[in-house]
Amino acid sequence: MKQQIAKLNYLRIAPRKVRLMASLLRGMSVNEAEAQLITNSKRSSEPLLQLLRSAISNAKNNQMNLEKLIVKEIRVDGGPMLKRWLPRAQGRATPIQKKSSHISIILEESEKARVPRFKIEKQERVKKSQLSKIKKEQSAHKHDHEHIHDHDHENENRKKEDIKEIKEAPKKGFAQRMFRRKSIG
Repeated sequence: MKQQIAKLNYLRIAPRKVRLMASLLRGMSVNEAEAQLITNSKRSSEPLLQLLRSAISNAKNNQMNLEKLIVKEIRVDGGPMLKRWLPRAQGRATPIQKKSSHISIILEESEKARVPRFKIEKQERVKKSQLSKIKKEQSAHKHDHEHIHDHDHENENRKKEDIKEIKEAPKKGFAQRMFRRKSIG
């Protein structure tokens, strides 16, 4: 049986946390594993998703049948540890261990082709320049309809809904994580 191996080294997430996601993927078909990683909100799911997609593209390049691919093995090993110190009371210091992980994934062709339960479609991102053009077209289109309908309140509500539907590409990073948190009340 054909196998495809992909590795990710020096991931700055503790192996214990990555193993939580990795254990979900063992034995799954590639399509199901990808769907599982997309829907999960854990921080380790994104690097694992990139690694899985890399292994899939490598398998595709080696003429392997993508419908028969399963995750045979996924292994998370500990990488090097950054050792730091935190000052404490009365001149003491507490050690801090910033752990890293090495991940390896092995894909294998199974005898049976599993019917995919999910169809994963990638969303197209709209650039800011295209977004402004779309908004102008919509406002011009709505402006023509306003003259016909004599400024109905429904048209104004539709305008607001249409503008809300078109959103910019999501920004990732610290600010997004910080501001999506709910305040304790």
